[in-house]
Amino acid sequence: MVSLSSLILAALPAALALSSLPHDVDVMSRDANAAQSEAYWANQAAAQNRHFCYVRPNANGGDDAPAIMDALNNRCNSNSFVIFPGPVYNIQTNMTTLDLQNVVIHQFGRFLWSTDIDYWLSVSMPVGFQNQSTVWYFGGNNVIWDGWGKGTLDGNGQVWYDWAKSQGNLAHRPMNINFRTLKNSVIRRLRFVQSQMWTMAITYSQHVDLDDIYVNSTSTSQWSTLNTDGCDTIFSDSITFRRWTISNGDDAIALKMNSSNIAVYDSYFENGQGIAIGSMGQYNNQYEYLENFYARNITLKNTAHVSYLKTWAGISRGYPPNGGGGGYGVARNITIENVKLIGGRQQPFFAWQCENYSGFAGQDCDSSLFKMEDVAWRNVSGTVVSGVTEAVYFQCSAAAGGCDNFEVTGFDVVHAGTNQLLSVWDCFNVNNPQGFTCTESQTPKLGPDETGGHGPDNK
Repeated sequence: MVSLSSLILAALPAALALSSLPHDVDVMSRDANAAQSEAYWANQAAAQNRHFCYVRPNANGGDDAPAIMDALNNRCNSNSFVIFPGPVYNIQTNMTTLDLQNVVIHQFGRFLWSTDIDYWLSVSMPVGFQNQSTVWYFGGNNVIWDGWGKGTLDGNGQVWYDWAKSQGNLAHRPMNINFRTLKNSVIRRLRFVQSQMWTMAITYSQHVDLDDIYVNSTSTSQWSTLNTDGCDTIFSDSITFRRWTISNGDDAIALKMNSSNIAVYDSYFENGQGIAIGSMGQYNNQYEYLENFYARNITLKNTAHVSYLKTWAGISRGYPPNGGGGGYGVARNITIENVKLIGGRQQPFFAWQCENYSGFAGQDCDSSLFKMEDVAWRNVSGTVVSGVTEAVYFQCSAAAGGCDNFEVTGFDVVHAGTNQLLSVWDCFNVNNPQGFTCTESQTPKLGPDETGGHGPDNK
């Protein structure tokens, strides 16, 4: 298993990189309204010999995206302060702001995306994984973006939930923002509400801290908020999430292809699926890895699981996002500890290597070549709803040699109101289980899609 000392050593490069961030003005103790004064920020910029942009919303309610891009791409692209005082910025066109250098952004207003679904479908931009798309590329080096608990990205998601009608992975349905090639940076105290699809993805990025983030995507109609992941990491390393609050209809945090040294601390997740490791192995004959994930002090309420691991079967059928399989690789050194579960809807811990669509879900469960090893859940307590009978369901692939070194220790999860400890440990091909004894079923179950847990691989 991965040791705490190795995790600390792995985190040192990120800490050293973040120490070189631009000097930020600590005005936490000042009145927030006073802090929005243009003169105040102009003086701060001058004192630090920085460029300065104070971006007000369009006076006639027009599209504010061009002014935002002009500030971030041209006038204040480097060594700058950029202030968005608010109150509301109307976003009516897609944005690309990728080359910021040594920039501090203070956002007090709301960025509100328009409801023109046909337009957004026509201009959404590829993320480069699972045919996902976005309407904002944001990247750079040595960037601080501070929302002060007020700055908001509002995707106007209800129109998207009603349009999707609870269908997953509709073509060109965009996520709100793609943090792309972002390095040595901090995103903090921002609010993300009513995302169009995924809230955000972090791709091709390194050494990024995301602190004190609020995410809420809630439907007021009959249609669900499927696909509203809080954040997905892809091709990224040394990403740290601290003090997140997420209420949504899908994964809270999801690790995908080639994510490493990802950490989540002191966070609260509600109503979604929990923490996702995967899915993995969706691209035929492609190797991928998910390594060194650590989560601590997590509370989950009304989620499907504490966490789950999911790989596609070893037989490829169709193409991403709604098909695939046949990939191989490894997921290892994954530790989740000090967890409180409130009203969990399914097994607290889940692993599944049978992912298939198009009528083949739950088949070819022993065909995946994707290896899962050194996974630990420690000190997990709380409750599940009535009807949940299993502590775990681990369906590991024989072709990959099974799962190695799965650990569950300090487990105290009971049925709500009964104090009856979950005692069924349903496993297939789990080698050297630590802290529990497997009681294998005769027949593999239908997977997370069929049990109502996760739906199509929107994650």
